[in-house]
Amino acid sequence: MSLCINPNCPHPENPDNLLFCQACGSELLLVTEYRVTRLLSGKGGFGKTYEVSDGNTTKVLKVLINDQPKAIELFQQEARVLRQLHHPGIPKGDRYFTFLPRNSQQPLHCLVMEKIEGLDLEEYQQQRQYHPLEQQSALKWLLQLAKILDKVHQQQFFHRDIKPSNIILKPNGQLVLIDFGTVRETTATYLGKQSSGQVTYIASAGYTPPEQLNYQAVPQSDFFALGRTFVFLLTGKEPTDVEMYDPLNDELNWRSHTINLLPELADFIDQLMMRLARERPANTQVILQRLAEIDRILNSPPPPPPRN
Repeated sequence: MSLCINPNCPHPENPDNLLFCQACGSELLLVTEYRVTRLLSGKGGFGKTYEVSDGNTTKVLKVLINDQPKAIELFQQEARVLRQLHHPGIPKGDRYFTFLPRNSQQPLHCLVMEKIEGLDLEEYQQQRQYHPLEQQSALKWLLQLAKILDKVHQQQFFHRDIKPSNIILKPNGQLVLIDFGTVRETTATYLGKQSSGQVTYIASAGYTPPEQLNYQAVPQSDFFALGRTFVFLLTGKEPTDVEMYDPLNDELNWRSHTINLLPELADFIDQLMMRLARERPANTQVILQRLAEIDRILNSPPPPPPRN
């Protein structure tokens, strides 16, 4: 089946052997290359996500249906970032184009990217009935994500929306950070917009740090969200869970809900989540160094037995 992506099409389903939609006349072979095969997600006010075939390769198509200038700017930025970043933990951007449906004056902005197979970490924990993640796996995943963020931050970007649903676990064990639509570049232009309150508001309850709630996100904001993500994984509970979060004191009492967690690892996660951004690790290299130290503690061989 071929799907028509015209948002006003009354019957978007078509046979595979057609080039134009039977109902509205819009093209089905987008930019003479991509055929839309199924809808993956229609949630959210910004757009829809489809599966497309490019010859024998399956890819993902994101279609923006919000024509506000700010939405278009963020969408184009995501396309640029995905083409610029090359890492196994970041989806590959394939192509950005606009598509004009039949009898429409408003073009659709389209982004084709690599299709990532697997489950996001929210779905993964749901499948596991929210059983706390074992610390060896947590340390391995922390290292993977720190290396992904190292790549992102070294290119002068930061993500701004790290959370379990934006991290996919592939069948081969590789984690992939997705949804770069909220990424920002650390430039003088961004800092100027930040100081004048012109920055887009991005918030995910329990994962967004205080400075970002005040429109003042910095690269260390990603570290706070990373720490909160591992609270979720290591406890099986959302950071806003009433069993852990104390609203009167604004404290997250999460350690007692973990299983046999190394104190040094717990201390490190708490450092990631410090309320003040300057009290978190300065950069991803500091994080990688600290994780190497924790790995040595966790995996150091036991001392030899005393000689008689």
